[in-house]
Formats: sequence, structure tokens, C-alpha cells
Amino acid sequence: MPAGDARPVLEVRDLRTVFQTRGGEVHAVNSVSFDVKPGELLGVVGESGSGKSVTMMSLVGLLPMPPAEVRGGEVLLDGEDLLKVSPARLRDVRGGEVGFIFQDPMTSLNPVFTVGFQIIEPIRRHMGLNKRQARERAVELLELVGIPGARGRLSDYPHQFSGGMRQRVMIAIALACDPKVLIADEPTTALDVTIQAQILEIVEDLRARLGMAIVWITHDLGVVAGIADRVMVMYGGQVVEHAPVHPLFNDPRHPYTRALLRTIPTVTGARADKLQVIEGQPPMLGAAPSACPFRDRCPLAFDRCHAENPLREVVAPNHDVACFHPLAHTAKEAVA
Repeated sequence: MPAGDARPVLEVRDLRTVFQTRGGEVHAVNSVSFDVKPGELLGVVGESGSGKSVTMMSLVGLLPMPPAEVRGGEVLLDGEDLLKVSPARLRDVRGGEVGFIFQDPMTSLNPVFTVGFQIIEPIRRHMGLNKRQARERAVELLELVGIPGARGRLSDYPHQFSGGMRQRVMIAIALACDPKVLIADEPTTALDVTIQAQILEIVEDLRARLGMAIVWITHDLGVVAGIADRVMVMYGGQVVEHAPVHPLFNDPRHPYTRALLRTIPTVTGARADKLQVIEGQPPMLGAAPSACPFRDRCPLAFDRCHAENPLREVVAPNHDVACFHPLAHTAKEAVA
């Protein structure tokens, strides 16, 4: 759990990222701001194309530049602005102070190197251990993520592991150098529900034991409801709502968030109305936003929504929304 009033380990302020394409500029991330404290898990949700992954990859220079360009903002890791550091310093941060778990374990591991090599190399580079010490650390990590016979499996190649075991290896690599922040980009999407549950249990256990900050990117609201402390909802490259997990699920204030929650099926049949779909398509991001990105799909849109882009405003304790017409407080939204 987050460390009370502790200072955020990661603070992002007004981050803006643009891609240069043959068709012109694509404004993929537009003035995104958030923070995360030690031991806290921030869930980041939204439709495909909402800017979730691009935002997180912008933090530590993982986007190809060009065509990508970070146009402005601050990314403070313990007060150090990662957008201003040298390439050498950024390489030290990646895999060292900030760990990544990527979406597809089938392609994230290099098929021509053993699993042991892929864990040991970052340990030696970032932690300065010799080969024997790094090997012992690798065994410890594989045991930590629940791989049986860890020592013997260091010499195995990725194709000798199941999908779930490969994802565990990816977690081990991400944790190899005791990162301050772990960014997980839809790490359970390609896995069946049983393996998903096991991976989530491992992450929760590691968070409790190691106290690291975690940013969990997903389109699966059910996962977020079970593991997050706070939730950041993104749409059109912007943050449209941000709140602690229970207020967001029980009392969503942005029309997009409420519509998103109403698309969740239930196993109890308790929902009174039918599952809804969000009519229309996500916005084109070819220009800097000058109006609400959700205006064309929003049943509450009015003239101002088409003329101005709303700023995030506080509507309840620790709960802010970017909307000119935030939804009224409800005792309980029908998402159960």
C-alpha cells in the first residue's frame, strides 16, 4: 500500500508527445500530469489509441525519435527531470531505477539468448555484480516470481517456457535491479484468466514486500478494480478523470468514464439495463486539442465543448475531472 504522506517517487507534469507522419503531426499525448508514491499502484485505463502506452514510453525515451518528439513537460524521478538528462543517464534509469513489463511475453524475450543471460546482463550492467553474484541474483529472482527449479532453468531458452512462465521471466527482468518504479503495459492481455490471476497475485505480493511504485496500463477495468489504489482514465491523449479506485467505480463523474464502466459485463446478472456500447470512434489526433476530445460521442456535449478543451477540476476529495458538465454525484453507479 502507498506510504501515506510520502513524497511521490515519480511526478509527471504537462507531458506532450507528438509523432511526425507523412500525413502531418499526430498529437498523441496532450498535457498529461500524474504522480505515484512508493508502494502505490496507479491504474491507467482507456480505449486503444487513448495514449496510455505512448505516455509511459515517453517517460524514459523508449519511443523512436524521430518520428516521436517529446515537446514539453517534466518527468521527475525523485526530483530529477528525465527529459533533461544525458542519454547515458537515461540508459542507467531504464532497467535500473525504472523497470518495464511489456504486453506480449512471446516477443519481449530474445529467442536466441538463454533466459539466464537475459536476466544476468542487466544485473551486471546496473548493479556492478560479478558473474557469480549476478547468477545467484537471477536464481533468487526466478524463485521470487514462482518458477520451479529456477537454477536449472537459467540455461533454457524462451521457447522452452509457457506463455505464463515467460511473463514471469519478464517480471523477474523488470525487478532485477530493484527499480523505484515498475511500469506494466498490459502484462496479462495475452494470457488466459487463470495465468492472469497468478501474475496479479505475484505483482501484489511483490508490491507489498518491496514497496515499489507501480503504474499498471490496461483496458481491463476488472483488473484495475482489484489491484489499483488510484485510477487515471485517458481519452484522446488526455487525462479526463482521476480518482481513488472506489470513488471512480462507484461515482464516475466524466461521461466517458461512466460509459466505459457500463460496458463491463457481470456474472451475476445483477445489472438492470443492457450492456452499452460507446457510439462513434475515438478522435483523430492530427492537431493540438482545442476542444473536448469526447465531444462527438458525448450525449451531454453543448456549444462550449466544441469550442474549448476543459481543464481538470476537483469535484470531490482527490477526484478531478476534465469536463464542463461533470455528472452529478450518485450514491452508487450500476457497475456491480
